[in-house]
Amino acid sequence: QVHLVESGGGLVQPGGSLKLSCAAFGRTFRPYAMGWFREAPGKEREFVGAVRWADSIIEYADFVKGRFTISRDSARNTVDLQMNNLRFEDTAVYFCALDRRRFGISMNDYWGDGTQVTVSS
Repeated sequence: QVHLVESGGGLVQPGGSLKLSCAAFGRTFRPYAMGWFREAPGKEREFVGAVRWADSIIEYADFVKGRFTISRDSARNTVDLQMNNLRFEDTAVYFCALDRRRFGISMNDYWGDGTQVTVSS
C-alpha cells in the first residue's frame, strides 16, 4: 500500500505564491507518474499537472501554464507544486496522485488526503 502525504496549503492573497509538497510512503516501487489534481467547491476533481518518472516529462492543465511548476525528487519519491500568481479561482483542495501505469488526466491509483489552498483578499 502507498500512502501520500501533502503539505504546504494555506491562505494567500491574489497574486501570491504557495508551494505544495507530496511524499510517497509505503511500498517501495518506482512510480510511473506523480502529480496534482484539485477539487473546488461544487466542482469535479480536475487535473493540474503531473511528471512522468522515467523521462521527467511534465504535463500541465492549460489553466496553470506559466503560473505553476512541478518538480520531483526521484530519490525521495516526492513531487512539489510551486504555484505563483494565484487567482481566486485557484481556491480548492489540492490532491497528490501517484499512478503505476498512467500519466496525466487518467491517473487514479493512489491519492493523498488533500490540502486546502484558499486565495482571498
